Amino acid sequence: NGGNRARCPPVPALTRVGASPRRGAQGARQARAAAEHVAGRRFLGRGPAGPARPRRARASRRFRAAAPRRRIDGAAADMWRPPRRLPRPLRRAAATATATGPGRRLLLSTPIFYANGPPHIGHLYSALLADALLRHRRLRPPSPGMTPSAGHGLKIQQAAAAAGTSPAELCERVSGLFRQALSQAGVAYTDFTRTSELRHQRAVRHFWGALRDGGVLYKGSYEGWYCTPEESFLPESQLAEGTDAQGRPCKVSLETGHEVHWTKEENYMFRLSAFRDPLQNWLRDNPRAIFPDPFYQCVLRWLDEDLPDLSVSRERNRLQWGIPVPSDPTQTIYVWVDALVNYLSVVGYPESHGAWWPAVHHVVGKDILKFHALYWPALLLAAGLEPPERILVHSHWTVRGQKMSKSLGNVVDPGVCMGQYGVDGFRYFLLRQGVPERDCDYYDEKVVKLVNSELADALGGLLNRSTAPSINPSNTYPCFSEPCFPKVLDSREAGGTGRACAEDYRLVAAVASLPVQVDTYFEGFQIYKALECIAQCVRQTNGFFQRHRPWKLDRRDAGEQLWLDTILHVTLECLRVYGTLLQPVVPHMADKLLSRLAVGPGERHLSGLAFLARYDGKPCPFEGRQLGPDTGILFHRLGKLETMKKRKQEAQVPDKQLL
Repeated sequence: NGGNRARCPPVPALTRVGASPRRGAQGARQARAAAEHVAGRRFLGRGPAGPARPRRARASRRFRAAAPRRRIDGAAADMWRPPRRLPRPLRRAAATATATGPGRRLLLSTPIFYANGPPHIGHLYSALLADALLRHRRLRPPSPGMTPSAGHGLKIQQAAAAAGTSPAELCERVSGLFRQALSQAGVAYTDFTRTSELRHQRAVRHFWGALRDGGVLYKGSYEGWYCTPEESFLPESQLAEGTDAQGRPCKVSLETGHEVHWTKEENYMFRLSAFRDPLQNWLRDNPRAIFPDPFYQCVLRWLDEDLPDLSVSRERNRLQWGIPVPSDPTQTIYVWVDALVNYLSVVGYPESHGAWWPAVHHVVGKDILKFHALYWPALLLAAGLEPPERILVHSHWTVRGQKMSKSLGNVVDPGVCMGQYGVDGFRYFLLRQGVPERDCDYYDEKVVKLVNSELADALGGLLNRSTAPSINPSNTYPCFSEPCFPKVLDSREAGGTGRACAEDYRLVAAVASLPVQVDTYFEGFQIYKALECIAQCVRQTNGFFQRHRPWKLDRRDAGEQLWLDTILHVTLECLRVYGTLLQPVVPHMADKLLSRLAVGPGERHLSGLAFLARYDGKPCPFEGRQLGPDTGILFHRLGKLETMKKRKQEAQVPDKQLL
């Protein structure tokens, strides 16, 4: 599919063998003490600049006394749940985040990409969303971005065996492919982190110790149908009959078609069932913690269902490629616990993460929503940390209505597409057409039509016409004439004394409000709507230019020359706004546009984006300025599709060659 991994279904209620708490009054007291211990911890670190550490309390000894000794049933597990109220610092998180505003320090992260195969457009789309959000924030005070890569797990171990190489060598190769794709796409990450790094392994061991000290881990055995590609157990309701590679009947995942295997082993379990109420309270107190809203509602529905405890380790003899459980070399830490801590290790956990956490926005695909919206916040709460501030979720990309799969041969290689349509062209297409709430369809004809129409013709054509030597022989930023374009309070007053008409005033109003609109849509994780607004204004500006036909004005007439300069001034001012706002999406093309308009590096931020200052009676710093050198066409039209498809096929490399 077009996401980061196959969609992970709900974890089934697996058979767990352990011990039961004591029954009767003594058991109730023990369960209450355990609940108070977990839910009543205080975050006692060094405040916002230091790690949050749970207070060691006598209740921890009570909890150990209440640890399971026999089989755990549903009623016993329910007794362990903590109170409904969250620790006070967590309840303050949303207010603190709101008070600090958009200019504060913030960590943006991409999903944790699995290093078991080369990147596809789903991976690139995730990275571009995070990159565009980061670049937009950098138009104000800067903040770092982070791109993690997961290098542990049974899936990688098996992929390496199939490729005849070691897991470490496979991760190194595939990680290189991701770096190459992100670099080619101009993704401006500040840290590319891998789970195989020593800093990460140290963080994982410390995090595991925090879970262990918090009393939320216990050892038990379980059995069920396990799907290796999805790294999860599946209930019978999500299985179907299928055939394996040899044609023999087998069980497969109903969602992905991957073969599943019956597995029974002894592992460490995390008391996820105890965190239903804290998770529900967190989400109800922070309704924008998961966005867009359909995914928020989805997580609330999951919390209304059964929430069984989670297996957080695998037997070492079955999974060697991973971090061993501290003090138990027979077990390997579950890949998703390992990988999720990547978000902490990159900000210096366990020593210096307090400078960043929890001001974190995760960009993830809907296929890994459960891991990020249920498991990760619960694990953080159990370790004495706050959940991430926001989880931004997007849907998948299909190809002509079908899921991408190697068997269908329709997997879209982002590197080939960027070579075919241009880096900025492909970036623009994905961010303009991608709608987080629903799956989006890809096909080559759509890319060509959109990019030619909105980048080459509308935007590029407008720049070429308004800076052409025949219409602007001095190659300068023309002056604005107030008598030709007088300020009015209502567009219906237009035409009284000046040359501008009502449509012209509507254009000025639309472009003047555009930065606020774009900012609102970026903050709301609706980049496609921001680009839609920009494209609409570009069309209006072309209409303005075409309506007044400046090429037909007589420059020998002083009045006509003033009106000509005003038309060009308004057009270039519009282009300056578009170039500034498009920097997060098409950085190279925006730089080319702004350089042509002689807009300096220090004049490309939102804080100084004063549109049409002369219209408001203020000085314009660009008037009379010599324009930048003409570097040619802003964006070349894409050629005939048949020729492009042929070149695309010639450029494609089989996955086996890449690996």
